Amino acid sequence: MSTPRHRTAPEHTHPDDVPVLTALAALADPVRLTLVRELAGSPEWSRACGTFDVPVGKAALSHHFTVLRAAGLVEQRDEGPRRVNRLRRAEFDARFPGLLELVIRTDS
Repeated sequence: MSTPRHRTAPEHTHPDDVPVLTALAALADPVRLTLVRELAGSPEWSRACGTFDVPVGKAALSHHFTVLRAAGLVEQRDEGPRRVNRLRRAEFDARFPGLLELVIRTDS
């Protein structure tokens, strides 16, 4: 009998532990900026990883989410076969006031 395969739970970095240059580097990539902007316009925990309109494959998308988690921007959890996301807006804003608001504006 085979046992079900489980993914390893994602590791998260709290924004308090993130240097400003790490945060800026994470937000400088156009794909990651799109992910953050789409999360900013979505209810928490409503977006699975595969629902974002970005021009990258699964492996690259996974990498981008890893970078966003390491920068304290995104939190992820598994719900059945889906991995859902939330923007850690309050926590990130407490660490870097105003930064997230500047980068999610579409007129910038």
